[in-house]
Amino acid sequence: MIDLRLLREDPDRVRASQRARGEDVGIVDALLTADERRRSSSVRFDELRAEQKALGKLIPKASGDEKAELLKKAGELSAAVKAADAEQDVAAEETQRLLLQLGNLVHPEVPVGGEDDFAVLETVGTPRDFEAEGFAPKDHLELGELLGAIDTERGAKVSGSRFYYLTGIGALLEFALVNAAMAQATAAGFTPVLTPALVKPKAMEGTGFLGQAAEDVYHLDKDDLFLVGTSEVPLAAYHMDEILEADQLPRRYAGFSSCFRREAGSYGKDTRGIFRVHQFDKVEMFVYTTPEEAEAEHQRLLEWEKQWLTSLELPFRVVDLASGDLGSSATRKFDCEAWIPTQGKYRELTSTSNTTEFQSRRLSIRMREGKRVRPLATLNGTLCAITRTIVAILENHQRADGSVRVPEALRPFLGGREVLEPVAR
Repeated sequence: MIDLRLLREDPDRVRASQRARGEDVGIVDALLTADERRRSSSVRFDELRAEQKALGKLIPKASGDEKAELLKKAGELSAAVKAADAEQDVAAEETQRLLLQLGNLVHPEVPVGGEDDFAVLETVGTPRDFEAEGFAPKDHLELGELLGAIDTERGAKVSGSRFYYLTGIGALLEFALVNAAMAQATAAGFTPVLTPALVKPKAMEGTGFLGQAAEDVYHLDKDDLFLVGTSEVPLAAYHMDEILEADQLPRRYAGFSSCFRREAGSYGKDTRGIFRVHQFDKVEMFVYTTPEEAEAEHQRLLEWEKQWLTSLELPFRVVDLASGDLGSSATRKFDCEAWIPTQGKYRELTSTSNTTEFQSRRLSIRMREGKRVRPLATLNGTLCAITRTIVAILENHQRADGSVRVPEALRPFLGGREVLEPVAR
């Protein structure tokens, strides 16, 4: 959530951010009204409580009619204090409810617009010209079936659409990607973490995933637990309700988890293969740092993602997402999109978001500098979303006979294999 003081001091900035996101601007005025009511009711309660305490000191010293009058007034004050206390609670709850609906402030350099209004910041590598090489590229599912690596038919039989099995070299390729990604992350100073796949509502709400993304979240009603769509959630909540020492920042974690998404708004999209699925594994980078260092850390996360995709020898581009495509917690978000030959376009493989103090305020995570305690900044960045990365590797490194060349960086994690060969059927 944003700082209420900022809202009071510069409401036009918050209105502009809401407008850029395509969100309700009216919530700003509603929140200002609720906040004023909260503050005035708090002042009223304090005044009445002070009057009540002062009166309480006079009663033992009084007698006769004076004491009776004071006792009558004490009864009236008691009722007024209870009413003011209740009003204070109602106003505070309304303020909090509205505050949780407000998105993070959009960074001033973010392009304004919707999903298609991103800005391309950089293009790395050149897509292969398969026509010049003399063959038409196969898509990842056809290649995966030839390699004995992907089985979507049995995935659908057992679990439904958008589920799959990785088998044989497909399973080994996942393990290789996880180990290679973790090796890069640990070399960069990240602490590896295996995170829970189920979290409490506070963790999900605190990271901003029960707002506009709620329709994609799996909820277990009986247990009131949520399946995570990314290990960003348990990593953000890892230090929930804690105070971290400023001289121990940044704290960098690389989390591995299975991720679960309904993909509620994507019916009819990417239905073939394993590009858009309900369950996948992912290596996620997460950082706690000072607000002053957040933008520089955001650039570092982007560089680590670029390093990873370059090591896999994939052509990709970096885009600065538009304001309407950010998600509620991010002030700015960069995506790295790899070229997918059979789709003839770039598709998202990694992303990194600067959420500034938005999540730490909601999760009550603070930093201590001497005697001063204040919210810190959190950032996240996907290092390797396994299924999409497998899609990109198979399609970009395929050969005419259906085999797939293994990028050099992955070979040590695949027992030295240089090529993935089709299996006998």
